[in-house]
Amino acid sequence: MAEKVLLIDDEVEFLEALSERMEIRGMEVTTAESASNAVDALGSGDYDAIVLDLQMPDMNGIEMLKLIRKSHPDLQVILLTGQATLEAGIQAMKLGAMDFMEKPADIDALTDKIKKAQAKKMVIVEKKTEKKVNDILKSKGW
Repeated sequence: MAEKVLLIDDEVEFLEALSERMEIRGMEVTTAESASNAVDALGSGDYDAIVLDLQMPDMNGIEMLKLIRKSHPDLQVILLTGQATLEAGIQAMKLGAMDFMEKPADIDALTDKIKKAQAKKMVIVEKKTEKKVNDILKSKGW
């Protein structure tokens, strides 16, 4: 099953190049050039992972991560930045980011992380489904 990825980055050339490289690897990619475009994309898609730039003009990656956590708490987020700081990385991980990588990201390493994000999402969905089934069975006295 193809991984579904939302790429969020204000650097259009980088976004297009990364999207193309991921599509060559069989991934379904949606791109957003701003946080507001990303919010729209989140509302209309079901993604395995988000690859999110830390530095954007309309909303930084940390703020976007907080927003994603509120509306999609189980969605796996990988932050990318050309200006990595230890503090930003720690803050992102505390907020639930799956990983934090520097630009330009090694495509193979990023692809592996996205595959892990998809696997993690599948486990979360299975656990939630199992819990719902168990709750229904309990409510029926089984």
